[in-house]
Amino acid sequence: MLNRIADLAISRPKRVLLITLIAALAFAALGVGLTSRVTLGGYESPGTESGRAAQALEDRFDQGPPNLVILVQDERGVDAPDVAAAGAELTKKVAAEQGVSDVVSYWTTQSSAMRGKDHKQALVLGRIVGDFDAVQERSKELKKTYSGTVDGLDVKLGGSGLMWVENLETAADDSLKAEAFFIPVVLVLLVLIFGSLRAALLPLAIAITTTFVVMGLLFAITFLLEIADMVTMVTTFLGLGLAIDYSLLFITRYREELAAGAPVPDAIRTTMRTVGRTVVFSATTLAVALGSMLVLPFTVFRSLAVGSVLTGLTAAATTLLIVPALLVWMGPERIAGRRARKNAAARPDSEGFWHRLAMFVMRRPVPLLLAVLAFMMFLAAPAMDMKARLPDEQILPPTAQSAQVATAVRDKFDNREQDTLTVVATDIGHPTSRTADIDRYAKQLSQNSAVARVDALTGGYSKGQKVLEPDPASARFATEADTYLSLVLNVDPYGDDGAQLVRTVRDTAAPFAVLVGGAPADSVDTFDVLGDRLPIAIAILALGSFVLLFLLTGSVLLPLKAILLSALSLSATFGALVYILQDGHLKWLVGDFVVTGALTWLVPIVVVAIAFALSLDYAVFILSRITEEYRKTGRNDEAVAFGLERTGRVVTYAALLLAMAFAGLTFSSVSYVKGLGIGLPLAVLLDATLVRGVLVPAFMRLLGNANWWAPGPLKRFHDRFGISESDPDEEKTPATAGAHS
Repeated sequence: MLNRIADLAISRPKRVLLITLIAALAFAALGVGLTSRVTLGGYESPGTESGRAAQALEDRFDQGPPNLVILVQDERGVDAPDVAAAGAELTKKVAAEQGVSDVVSYWTTQSSAMRGKDHKQALVLGRIVGDFDAVQERSKELKKTYSGTVDGLDVKLGGSGLMWVENLETAADDSLKAEAFFIPVVLVLLVLIFGSLRAALLPLAIAITTTFVVMGLLFAITFLLEIADMVTMVTTFLGLGLAIDYSLLFITRYREELAAGAPVPDAIRTTMRTVGRTVVFSATTLAVALGSMLVLPFTVFRSLAVGSVLTGLTAAATTLLIVPALLVWMGPERIAGRRARKNAAARPDSEGFWHRLAMFVMRRPVPLLLAVLAFMMFLAAPAMDMKARLPDEQILPPTAQSAQVATAVRDKFDNREQDTLTVVATDIGHPTSRTADIDRYAKQLSQNSAVARVDALTGGYSKGQKVLEPDPASARFATEADTYLSLVLNVDPYGDDGAQLVRTVRDTAAPFAVLVGGAPADSVDTFDVLGDRLPIAIAILALGSFVLLFLLTGSVLLPLKAILLSALSLSATFGALVYILQDGHLKWLVGDFVVTGALTWLVPIVVVAIAFALSLDYAVFILSRITEEYRKTGRNDEAVAFGLERTGRVVTYAALLLAMAFAGLTFSSVSYVKGLGIGLPLAVLLDATLVRGVLVPAFMRLLGNANWWAPGPLKRFHDRFGISESDPDEEKTPATAGAHS
């Protein structure tokens, strides 16, 4: 297949380019409709107890947790006659809005929990009905009406619905700014790398083509699968990075062949036969690594898995189709500047920086190995205290309106009325015949110090006592056969106290079967599901990576080493993320954010999947060239130095460019996007410098020819099914070449 593609590029380059251009534009036209097809949600796992509770609340009571919060402020005090009258009128107005239900306020309930501590603030709570996307759209519409002065009152709309709107809109804007920053900077770097503007434009052309194709493919997939909005941001930057990686590797090898005196057709065929195999193998490795997220039962992660796999395979396909055709069409004189061609031809491998570095490391492997390991472990130390939490308004910048409302509620009220815990009991008989049970159970739940108030059919409860008699509004807690209780918290619903409350309520003996739901329960169930599924995803990632790297190298030890070193660089990255984002250091460098004492759950999972996959990508680049040389000579040290010299520069450039692609996200005002902008570049750069530059040659020097060991059955399996970047007739076995280190 690769030979046929090479022949086609050599014989008909213009036709290949024209067809791919038309196809790319067609995919781009499809991709225009992608934003209207993706879901803004996808963060829930179906089948959890909290999910069943929410469904029962919706089906049996036509109710749900409040996702609409209106903060009313007035210096006259919320109990002043004019303010109270206007507040009651505002409540009626909100209740009359289409798609809004369950509207209550301080003025309709006289609940002191809905009045600010200084009596100058009050809350109006409600629920926007509909699915995740419908709630976002309605939140945007209501924000226009209920922000500013309404009926003489200073009002400000917030709630989880608007929080997600501002989260996603801000993240999208920050992504566009990062792209605008990334492309010109990368173009300058590529010109410096290649010494030629024309050559520098090739990787960018591949990157843009890849993005067009992936967006079109994702649009088509939305008719088969639900795709989360976040995938567009991640795949855009991943596609840019991978396309540049692959095209950079291809062009570098092609220029090597030209510098060695090969004519263009032979240079194209040799590059396609060698680097082409590496690119295909690398894309396959990425697909396995990133595809491991499919076992996580969340639409957002499955979308990322599908999008990332498509991105890797598309980047490989576009590179192998377009780059050789462009190289033939442009001709060798246009690919590199005169100085670059002269240097490439004149400098022997033994004089290159990476060759000298490899030999330096291999002459003193133990002290350098210990020094780098100590440094990486120092960086990794804070990761021992890593915590994760679901996103709330604290991921947003202080300028976001929903964040301002949530902060005011947290600081000026005694509890968090909008983050309730719901306890749903179905099919218990008519609730009026169970009032004694409900009363006793509500008193028991209200004794928990994390509960500010329990609302039920039988009234309101606090600290083990009934404090409010039932009123007409209490009827909402019952149907003909079902009831539910609402627990208002006075602790962080997404923190440790909220999680402990959920577990305590679930362990508390109830007079009937119950389902516990609400925001705190969603958090607990999410991390329970992750705890069950993440080990499976990690096992798939590790096992798949091992098998593929074994097929490449024929070694048992080299895949293990690559996986362990990737895990080491990830540990160091997590340590840095904990130190910066979780503990709140280095704000002067990365920008301001709200310190919550935990990382938003998306950050560690996405960083693990993408950074591990990219680490394996670089391992494939280097090990394929080292293996190629070792099979020719049987000399371990020379193969390591040669392989690093030929690929070290490419890997470093690729890592630098990919880091630039993600680093623009560091300036995002959304904390989890900032986390991706910190974690991914750091992981990539650590892996491409300290790991590949020091740890790889040090370990390979210490292991010597044992690097290439495999049991007899596996060796025979590799001889039959293994993958090689070199031609069989060019290879020598270590035995025939005289194996020595």
